[in-house]
Amino acid sequence: MTEEQKKQLLTVAREAVKVAVSGKKPAKPASDDPVLNAHCGCFVTLKNRGELRGCIGMFISNKPLIELVSEMAVASSTKDSRFFGDRITPKEVKELDIEISVLSPLQKTDNPLNLRLGIDGIYIRNGYASGCFLPQVAEETGWSKEEFLSYCCSHKAGLPADAWKDKDTEVYLFTAEIIEENK
Repeated sequence: MTEEQKKQLLTVAREAVKVAVSGKKPAKPASDDPVLNAHCGCFVTLKNRGELRGCIGMFISNKPLIELVSEMAVASSTKDSRFFGDRITPKEVKELDIEISVLSPLQKTDNPLNLRLGIDGIYIRNGYASGCFLPQVAEETGWSKEEFLSYCCSHKAGLPADAWKDKDTEVYLFTAEIIEENK
């Protein structure tokens, strides 16, 4: 993506957060740029002074990226269940750092240890249980491949830590183009 496209997505996300935490519904963004109209998944992560304040996304979408970014920004700021008791306030919006992860399609792997730490994210599913980590989580935590997979199973999917080794567990890899405000 060009710097202008990244800037436009960040502007859309910030405006959506600002409006949503004020209890209003943001306007539906539009663009004639084919890149911003691509149908792909994304996650929007919100942090305040390095502390997570919300992160929600979708792996696939039938709507333009620019719309999905707005929707996920709203969801991250108002619907992340980890923060129901400590919601983002309108005053806090200016202190938030916004990160958008634009995702590649999921690729199922038969060997989860083929993942590239810091490059690949993971999505793990077994029955109704599922969880994911974005690629940047590996860099932030310093985990090994085994730890990355095990923590995703146990802390995100609610599965046993070694469930990624189970033949009934599906492991998918994906990459992400990370768009950050202050980089």
